[in-house]
Amino acid sequence: MKFLRQFMDKIKPHFHEGGKLSKLESVYDGMETFLFTPNTTSRSGVHIHDSNDMKRTMITVVVALVPCLLMAMYNIGFQHFRAIGVADASFWQMFLFGLLALLPVIVVSYVVGLGIEFIGAQIHHKEIQEGFLVTGILIPLIVPINTPLWMTAVATAFAVIFAKEIFGGTGMNIFNVALITRAFLFFAYPSKMSGDSAFVKIDSAFGYGGGNVADGFTGATPLGEVATNFENFSTSAMDAFIGLIPGSPGETSMIAILIGAAILLITGIASWRVMLSVFAGGLAMGALAHAFACDTYPASMLDPITQVCLGGFAFAAVFMATDPVTGARTKIGQYIYGFLIGVFAILIRVYNGGYPEGAMLAVLLMNAFAPLIDYCVVQVNINRRAKRAKVQ
Repeated sequence: MKFLRQFMDKIKPHFHEGGKLSKLESVYDGMETFLFTPNTTSRSGVHIHDSNDMKRTMITVVVALVPCLLMAMYNIGFQHFRAIGVADASFWQMFLFGLLALLPVIVVSYVVGLGIEFIGAQIHHKEIQEGFLVTGILIPLIVPINTPLWMTAVATAFAVIFAKEIFGGTGMNIFNVALITRAFLFFAYPSKMSGDSAFVKIDSAFGYGGGNVADGFTGATPLGEVATNFENFSTSAMDAFIGLIPGSPGETSMIAILIGAAILLITGIASWRVMLSVFAGGLAMGALAHAFACDTYPASMLDPITQVCLGGFAFAAVFMATDPVTGARTKIGQYIYGFLIGVFAILIRVYNGGYPEGAMLAVLLMNAFAPLIDYCVVQVNINRRAKRAKVQ
């Protein structure tokens, strides 16, 4: 590390004003602060500093996403070989196929998203922000594996520009950027975001794998089966807990998501209030829907535990709802915010026949209401204290 520090110090003058690479100053700054903790200090005012800056916070979230990423790679391969009728594929064959299938999506996500942020930083002479370190890995985990790369690129560019940059960049966006990417894809290209062929990759990945679909195989997700053919629904809560089911790459394995949740909670990065209240809201709404289950709404027949294990509910609760930028900030507000996300996610899933998943819309809806929730909580507190002051 000492050699690397000396090298960065040696080339630093080239990136400062007057240097031959001064136009790329923000690029250098981004690399330096990524590799080393900044040693700058405040000249005035009162500030509290520690080594856990935004880059390290984002890297912790990326680490928490690694279990979902690894499980996604394995499950992509598992579903592929299952679809083509190969029953004797080894663990490494499945994992390699999933790696080759998912890697291009990750590359496209980062190249497009970071490219736009780098260009914006150069134009406005600002520091490169770190928010896309997480967004760049979230996007490949929440879009169907068969989404064409050009669609992912267009959606990522749209989300970064119109859901983030025009609001002022990282920390200023109202809506979760990764979910805006998915929402753009869903509404712009609905045929690529749903159906039996969206979530299981049949074609080869870089020439590896590939074949013909085996007789009787269907790539429908569990929630898709519930909506269209509940009589033949066979996915249990344990199947969803392990994650060997069709679905968006990072959203199928409850156990991988819970490992990520543990990392976020132990490190203090994510709010346990939001996570807990999202699951509480989902279980409450799931129990209510199950109590009044009917054939008109097949998803209402699922028990509450199965409800929160299927689809993107758990992934949204752990990695989307806990976004500190787009969520509620007050403690009481976080309980309300999370609980309503859980309620609306199940409500949309059960009673909207045209959309078997509700987590995305629930989080985006509550993103819009998070400032209002905080405002109401603060105002109630102000009014309570004002009354107390008058009484005294």
